Amino acid sequence: MTILSSDIRSKYLEFFKTKNHAIIPSAPLVPENDPSVLFNTAGMQPLVPYLLGEPHPLGKRLADVQKCVRTGDIDDVGDDTHLTFFEMLGNWSLGDYFKEESITMSWEFLTSPEWLGLDPDMISVTVFEGDENAPRDEESTEIWKKIGVPDHKIAYLPAEDNWWAAGPTGPCGPDSEIFYWMGEGKPPKDSNKGSDPDNWMEIWNNVFMQYNRIDEKTLVELPAKCVDTGMGIERCTVTLNKLKSVYETDLFVPTLTKIREMVGDNSYNEKSARIIADHIRSATHMISDGVVPKNIDQGYILRRLIRRAIREAHKMGFEGMFTNEIAKIYISQFENIYPTIKENSEKILTELTNEENRFAKTLKDGIKEFEKIVRGFDIAFEKTGNRPTQIAGTRAFTLFDTYGFPLEMTIELAKEKNLTVDVEGFNKAFQAHQEKSRTAAAGKFKGGLGDNSAETVALHSACHLMLAGLREVLGEHVHQAGSNITPERLRFDFTHPEKMTDEQKKMVEEYVNNAIQKGFSTSIAQMPKEEAKAQWVEGSFWEKYPDIVKVYTMAGTDGTIYSRELCGGPHVENSQNMGTFKITKEEASSAGVRRIKAILTK
Repeated sequence: MTILSSDIRSKYLEFFKTKNHAIIPSAPLVPENDPSVLFNTAGMQPLVPYLLGEPHPLGKRLADVQKCVRTGDIDDVGDDTHLTFFEMLGNWSLGDYFKEESITMSWEFLTSPEWLGLDPDMISVTVFEGDENAPRDEESTEIWKKIGVPDHKIAYLPAEDNWWAAGPTGPCGPDSEIFYWMGEGKPPKDSNKGSDPDNWMEIWNNVFMQYNRIDEKTLVELPAKCVDTGMGIERCTVTLNKLKSVYETDLFVPTLTKIREMVGDNSYNEKSARIIADHIRSATHMISDGVVPKNIDQGYILRRLIRRAIREAHKMGFEGMFTNEIAKIYISQFENIYPTIKENSEKILTELTNEENRFAKTLKDGIKEFEKIVRGFDIAFEKTGNRPTQIAGTRAFTLFDTYGFPLEMTIELAKEKNLTVDVEGFNKAFQAHQEKSRTAAAGKFKGGLGDNSAETVALHSACHLMLAGLREVLGEHVHQAGSNITPERLRFDFTHPEKMTDEQKKMVEEYVNNAIQKGFSTSIAQMPKEEAKAQWVEGSFWEKYPDIVKVYTMAGTDGTIYSRELCGGPHVENSQNMGTFKITKEEASSAGVRRIKAILTK
């Protein structure tokens, strides 16, 4: 019997409703009060304040389905298991029930004929084996035995497998995980996760927040113990149906069928189709939750996912518009589960279409130039018998600077041809270009701020917004090459090979004025320079900055990040009374560098 993902989701929530749990909606994908991460990556993440003691308005028993995004394994998407977007089922006790109730309820839901009705013989469990810091979790073991799990189905595993912690200090405790047999027939009598790890798949995790870690060696019992559970819908659907891949489930089959129809049987490639299916699913949910394609933060991730999907379609020979047709499948699939999907369906389709149009020319020209490089390698092999194996950093930089081709995409294309990219050489070429641009701009006008007047500070903030707008409209190759700001105007040099059109200038003005009109505040954070680079903070002349840098973020009241950039300040604290931004002139400054003059009018 096929177990549908929708059945798992609905039965889970209904079950915990019968156990007096309040069903709470999924939090948005973008964390509301946690700037340390771009997306919610686990079911417990939005509930951390309540797990740490803050009272929840709906009580001490909660259950939900949480939307999550993880992109750390993006290069593995397309195999049988890895996804970027996924759904996590969870039930929570905030100082209410503890181990016995949690374990008993999880067992009832999985094995009762009224709910999932799984064969108990196909289930095994793990518990914490204990170490020098905390004892073996005999309490959980006895509970499992009490409900009928035999000794040989219980495995004791170390902290790396069966211990949860919020961080180096704070709430922590043992967990007890539930596994389903994936081997042939019935599991052997002596088989469990410890003795036969390859044939058991985790489907449920019960985390028992029992202790507070004071330091490396000190644990104290928490006065109010909590339970945090998690069950991934995608993994559970695969496991319970004994499938090999998540893409064989009802979550993806309609999408893959559509992609096959779109490209034709002869051109269809399973891995490319899977990447498209995953990435557009993630993009649909991201846009629904307010993310739009940009060159920073969540918008950068979204843009990368959409563009990777487009390239995979091109690899199968399909060059038409298609993202809307895929997104419509997901809108239909999720509109009754997450209301924002239906509410924002038009926005989802519009943003996808716009990004497809933006990327079309970049993709076509960049791939053409990349293929020239590969053909050159082939010619070299014909002449010398030696075929180069690495794309020079300077060539990769040309793809980036001239064609707007992201370095990540060059690396991906190279990997498909069994080639590598000289990333260090790329970085050197990039730095040399920045220095050249800076030198070219030097002497033409004095750099920096003319003074610290309110007018100058406002224009300085507008300058940051303008750079973000330029990168949004023109592409990732745009970086600052110099600036001078006085109370009357700003002058700004930036890397770009050609004259801006009137439409492009208008779009940049609209970007800045939209931020001003909607309202934004400016916050400052200090962090290691390498961490700022890793978070894609925009910055020029990185070598001039100390090891600890200041990152200024301009964010709207709705959480929209308009600009995130290295700077020394000062900036307006909010956009009130800044006025209206207007570009008065755009002209050449030097080779590959353009100059903008702009003002703020009240």
